[in-house]
Amino acid sequence: MKAILVGLGSAGFSWYKRLRDQGLLAAVVETDPGMKEKMGADPYPFYTSLEEALDKEQADFLVNVTSPMAHTRVNHAAFDRKLPVLCEKPISFDYGESVEVVARAALEGIPFMIAENYRRFPYVRKMKQLLDNGAIGEISAIDIQFFRYHHVERKYTVSVLDDIGVHHMDMIRYLTGREGVSVAAKLYNPIGGWQGEGAILNASAFLELEGGITVNYAASIAARGTETPWSGNWRIEGTAGALELVDKEIRIHKDGEIRHVEDLSGVDESDTLAEFLAALREGRVAETSALDYLLTQTLVHYAKLSGEAGRTLPVVLPLTSPGKVETM
Repeated sequence: MKAILVGLGSAGFSWYKRLRDQGLLAAVVETDPGMKEKMGADPYPFYTSLEEALDKEQADFLVNVTSPMAHTRVNHAAFDRKLPVLCEKPISFDYGESVEVVARAALEGIPFMIAENYRRFPYVRKMKQLLDNGAIGEISAIDIQFFRYHHVERKYTVSVLDDIGVHHMDMIRYLTGREGVSVAAKLYNPIGGWQGEGAILNASAFLELEGGITVNYAASIAARGTETPWSGNWRIEGTAGALELVDKEIRIHKDGEIRHVEDLSGVDESDTLAEFLAALREGRVAETSALDYLLTQTLVHYAKLSGEAGRTLPVVLPLTSPGKVETM
């Protein structure tokens, strides 16, 4: 299989090397012609026009690594040609637009996956395995802490929930197997934080999930103290014990003893690209398909609305059966 890669920025170049090294690259599209220098002497066709690339190249799928504001335009262009898409997160910063583009892919039966990588970390897969096997009984409550200093230049406004928190919301859904019911969020910029139009650097949220599971979430991308891993530090309380993830290390607290889980074998360690390709070959829906990932963006959407409203809001799930995706 061969791919058209759209976007050759910092993330796009990482995808370029991955696709090139696995013999999967058909062509590159980048509106900035100066970016072609990154390719060196590599012989792959380079286009500044997506439409021209789609007309001239024979490809089996498209990898969308453009700025989030361009995601929907690129995705629709691929869908016009029934081309499967592997897209970086988010689907779109605009929730209504996300719903619309996911609805189209579902209606037309076009494979559409979001490249969510946090749930694919081996220690996160092991956490899921332990929880599913009842290592701490039934999950009752979760506490998550994420603190880093993440002041970076992008072509868009960097905010804690849209850029990093969305990964944690996906981990919440993945580890629990439950969807959101309600959320109360406080979104703010701390004293001494940098200023940017629309930038939100800190988030504090309390979520209730299906089955009465509660989640306490604290995050900052303006923290100057000891940093957590990108996946955060987690405490998951259960009816028969507790599971902690601290600096990527798993600990099980049960019956007065602490067990350190060091063996991460026995879990699927494939990355997002391998999962996408396997789903195409097997004719199945990929993990973190856009239909599923829309539910992660739903949590982010209602957390942001709650922060704006200053009160607890119900999480209204989109109807996501194939061919029908709309807010309830």
